[in-house]
Amino acid sequence: MNIAFIGLGNMGAPMARNLLKAGHSLNLFDLNQAVLAELAALGGTVSASPRDAAQGAALVITMLPAAAHVRSVWLGEDGVLAGIAAGTPAVDCSTIDPQTAREVAAAAARQGVAMADAPVSGGTGGAAAGTLTFMVGATAELFATLQPVLAQMGRNIVHCGDVGTGQIAKICNNLLLGISMVGVSEAMALGDALGIDTQVLAGIINSSTGRCWSSDTYNPWPGVIETAPASRGYTGGFGADLMLKDLGLATEAARQARQPVVLGAVAQQLYQAMSLRGEGGKDFSAIVNSYRKPQ
Repeated sequence: MNIAFIGLGNMGAPMARNLLKAGHSLNLFDLNQAVLAELAALGGTVSASPRDAAQGAALVITMLPAAAHVRSVWLGEDGVLAGIAAGTPAVDCSTIDPQTAREVAAAAARQGVAMADAPVSGGTGGAAAGTLTFMVGATAELFATLQPVLAQMGRNIVHCGDVGTGQIAKICNNLLLGISMVGVSEAMALGDALGIDTQVLAGIINSSTGRCWSSDTYNPWPGVIETAPASRGYTGGFGADLMLKDLGLATEAARQARQPVVLGAVAQQLYQAMSLRGEGGKDFSAIVNSYRKPQ
């Protein structure tokens, strides 16, 4: 299949690699020339704009940092909707607010284009391994069309409901993730301050009622989980500024729904402080350093 893939950052690039491995031909667009060259060497075709990438494509996929980028890439003068043919299925895998997802999908529908939102979970490791979870907001018909292609980039392809519900699932999941990482960080730092070996403490938590993904897979304490970013200087994972963005989406959606998210708001403030300290580029698990004594 000829697929337009737009947005080749830490998540989009490995997703595109998996589609190339699966035998698809890709029309690629990104502002990063180095990653374009790398994927072109694997068989992709570099496009001059989102419009150029979408022309002639049988499917359009975007993976972008924020809602403003989604609006620009889809609705801009050289955007996807300026080049895509009516009847072409499309999916945005960015994590944005549900309202923007619905508005952009409505603009696509006016041109005869069925568009889904399908944010992902699983991090850069899941993107590289092709084990992502896709949370898809789409009609049943569009979901059936997209599912085989998404399955070449992910392991769990979940139909959440109509367009926009994928974003709802994602922001609720990441709200909980941000809160749980703060909780594990507090517990690990308290244990260390009180004198227990952190490896022993982590082992107890991970075989007891405190067990969660933030502890047993992505523990924020250095050396506890060899494969976690904490064991490589908090590099190569999910950036704290991205977590801050997602918590902002969740708290804003909660405000609009008049739904309290007290712990989410606290977590958002903690990540805001981390970002202001200049640590927003570190993995979000580095929030543990807010609780550790200076080394």
